[in-house]
Amino acid sequence: MTNRDGPGTPPAEPKYWVKSVARAADILEILAAPAPGHGLSVTEVAQTCGISKSAAFGTLQTLRSYGLVSDDGEGMNRRYRLGMGLARLGDRARSQVSLRGVAHPVLRELTGATGMASRLAVPEDGHAVVVDQVELDQRVRLDLRMGQRELPHCTGLGKALLSAVPQAEAAAVVERFGLPRRTPRTITDPATFLAHLQDIDRVGYALDDEEDAEGIICIGAPVRDDHGTCVGAISITGLKLGLPAWKYQELGGQVRDAARQISGQLGWVAESV
Repeated sequence: MTNRDGPGTPPAEPKYWVKSVARAADILEILAAPAPGHGLSVTEVAQTCGISKSAAFGTLQTLRSYGLVSDDGEGMNRRYRLGMGLARLGDRARSQVSLRGVAHPVLRELTGATGMASRLAVPEDGHAVVVDQVELDQRVRLDLRMGQRELPHCTGLGKALLSAVPQAEAAAVVERFGLPRRTPRTITDPATFLAHLQDIDRVGYALDDEEDAEGIICIGAPVRDDHGTCVGAISITGLKLGLPAWKYQELGGQVRDAARQISGQLGWVAESV
């Protein structure tokens, strides 16, 4: 990803702008645009970047020596593409990213903004397992334990995770674990629950409105990696007492936006609507 609007656009801090590095980054972005199997000529790269052919050729050859660009053909038919060295660096970058490390600062901000405890969970055997949390500094404390397994059908975290997988996979989880009633508000009909998951996927967040424990609400949203795979979910949890119904949508939007912020830092790019 880039924090610039296009090739040649200076960054927020031009004091640290290195033109040669910027040119190389622009060229890599340009080479990422064509469809698979279609490379670009030196002339096309130069024109798109707004630089001379000699500058484009020199940068391409330098990137090629590091495996970041590949080429095929000869003379006027030579075409350039992204090199497999980028795949190696991508794997390294992915391995260096800690979901918990990326999410924790966002959880702190989310708790501060909503006034509710926030948590991070990862999927495990159809359930959501809490791996991090930010609690409120107050007298009334909720029983939110690290490592706790959240039920998939009646919690904000569990429903958020299930909403992000194919319907057949979600149905298999329902068939395997059932939909045990936790409170009078728990959804226990499979067809109704699967339709509910589609609604969650559409709005981007899941609401547990006293479905797991009476008097408690929880709102969760899925977190995705650079492949679009759901790798976890975050949520906020608090007491329902005195909370107006119209507030749920506002809180849901905040949780959804926080989850997307984390996902973006993991390399996920949201599809344009």
